[in-house]
Amino acid sequence: MALDTTGTDRMARQAMRAELLDAETELQLARAWRDERDERALHRLVTAYMRLAISMASRYRRYGAPMGDLIQEAGLGLMKAAERFDPDRGVRFSTYAVWWIKASVQDFVMRNWSMVRTGSTTSQKALFFNMRRVQAELQREARQAGEELGGPELMGRVAQRLGVPVHDVMMMDGRLAGGDLSLNAKPSGEDDGHEWIDTIEDEASAQGEVVSDREDNRVLRGWLAQSMAALNPRERIIVSARKLGEEPRTLESLGAELGLSKERVRQIEAAALAKMKRDLVSRAPGVYAFFA
Repeated sequence: MALDTTGTDRMARQAMRAELLDAETELQLARAWRDERDERALHRLVTAYMRLAISMASRYRRYGAPMGDLIQEAGLGLMKAAERFDPDRGVRFSTYAVWWIKASVQDFVMRNWSMVRTGSTTSQKALFFNMRRVQAELQREARQAGEELGGPELMGRVAQRLGVPVHDVMMMDGRLAGGDLSLNAKPSGEDDGHEWIDTIEDEASAQGEVVSDREDNRVLRGWLAQSMAALNPRERIIVSARKLGEEPRTLESLGAELGLSKERVRQIEAAALAKMKRDLVSRAPGVYAFFA
């Protein structure tokens, strides 16, 4: 649940009043949590660096997410950092936590910026958070050099500057160019009551067709079962293996199993199918074509 403004301001004030940890105290708290699962040590460590989480969360306000939600995500990133931090690596906790806080907040922003998932790969994240800035820098540099930069050339230079594929740049540019639109909105210039959702084709079969197909399949399976029952055991084995399995058996493998020649298996199969065709055509002409 998102925090309201009052709660956000109060949390920020509390964070600013939290103690500042020196390197030795930070190390002791981290070890107490890692080795003894001391929750008081964890609380003290996280509280001390909540100001860092809030500071980093504030950098992403321009993406439209509520500050309270950003702070919550930054706090989750801080907790993940505390859970995974190894105090014996010789790195300050604040340095390590920065990466987890940043990742948590960025993932949240990208998940909520649009109903359509914007991206999750490293190159897509780099584009989402840096593309507009890099575009502006490149265009400013071009103007200073007396050039006009835009279109495919601009996309290519952005890709080169950020080290990502041009295709990804073009895709992200399109996604950032427009926000979400309601399917219940009316196309511009139309006042006849039609909405965008009316233009989407329903790929699902009509319910009546689904029920009808289901019933036809049930009847067909019944006829096939009756026709199979009229065969002798050897004929049923051969027809099942050759026509009803996902991977049809070869004449050679069936012959080896039944102690018959390849030609004899073929003859038995042909006779059995002919018998089934006669039975099926007496019930519904055309159904026997399944066995052709």
